[in-house]
Amino acid sequence: MQIEPEYRTKIRTYVTEHKVRPVETREKIVIGQPVPREVELEAVPADWGPSLTKYRYVYSGERVMLVDPSTRTVVQEID
Repeated sequence: MQIEPEYRTKIRTYVTEHKVRPVETREKIVIGQPVPREVELEAVPADWGPSLTKYRYVYSGERVMLVDPSTRTVVQEID
C-alpha cells in the first residue's frame, strides 16, 4: 500500500493538532501483528485519503499504525 507524501503530512499534522495520545502497551505494536485487545482502534479521518478510510489507526511510539479492523492486524506504519 502506497501512501502519498501529502497524506503522510496530513496524518502527522492531524496527530499533532488533535494531540492524539499514544497508546501504552506492554508489547510493541508492529506491522503484521495484531493490536492487543485492550487497545481501542480509532477511525481514520476522511482527509487522510479515500484509500485509508477502511482502516482504523493506533498511535504508538511516535508512529501512526494503520490497522485492518477485521483482523486487528497492523498493515502499515507512518512515522
